[in-house]
Amino acid sequence: ESATAFGCLVSDMWLGEFDYVSPEAFHSIFGKWHPTFSKRTQHDAQEFLICVLDDLHEAFKQVRAQLCQERQSPGAGASTRSSSGTSIITQLFEGQLSHGIRCLTCKAHSDRPESFTVLSLPIPSTRACSLQDCLECFFQPDTLTLNNQIHCYWCGSNQDATVKASITKAPPIIIFHLKRFAWQDKNRKKLSTTVCYPFSDLDLSPYISTSCRNTREYSLCAVVNHAGDLDYGHYTAFCKHSVTKHWYSFDDAQVTKIPDSEVQADTAYLLFY
Repeated sequence: ESATAFGCLVSDMWLGEFDYVSPEAFHSIFGKWHPTFSKRTQHDAQEFLICVLDDLHEAFKQVRAQLCQERQSPGAGASTRSSSGTSIITQLFEGQLSHGIRCLTCKAHSDRPESFTVLSLPIPSTRACSLQDCLECFFQPDTLTLNNQIHCYWCGSNQDATVKASITKAPPIIIFHLKRFAWQDKNRKKLSTTVCYPFSDLDLSPYISTSCRNTREYSLCAVVNHAGDLDYGHYTAFCKHSVTKHWYSFDDAQVTKIPDSEVQADTAYLLFY
């Protein structure tokens, strides 16, 4: 039901008949299945995005499985399991991380895979930094000690270890979440750090595993902005028209064409490449 409503919303957006399109119908139907987002209070755009992607994935996955079964000839014995877990959502947005873990006692190495649709990046400065700084911080090696020790199979006990993440599958569309809401001295606050992000030629090769062949450079296509603080704020978006390549600002019912220079904003919260 929500997938159908989303399809109608996308169709209305691309018809070009309106100055703006309200997602009211989609929001209403989506809220029936996810009551948390039905309230007229501020919610986290990243949490909402993940919930929408998961919801659409489940809907499209079911349709895909049904189509596979209908196309399968009787008695052919072909399995549909290989495609039942995929959808257009996973094809576009899902990437894979590998966490390389090395025991500091016996030096044994293991890899733990993890799927992702959004990478949540720490902001390593309170004043200004670059997206590359955020990526460096996310992918830097970490040491697991004390309560974070791993259980080493070869040692047979808990041991200190190092862990380092790398990308083993880079999705066609990669989404970065800038962790602006952070804990400092037992208090949660919003970081207003200026994060400079490239519009094109984002190179992820330093963070991609040598076993991964689908390396690519990325260009920015959309930004979700959050203005305000923890309890009150306002979301807007910048989106690049895929045909004309012009940038547009979406601020409730105000949709305006903007110059490229305005796309770099201190309020950036989600980046789509």
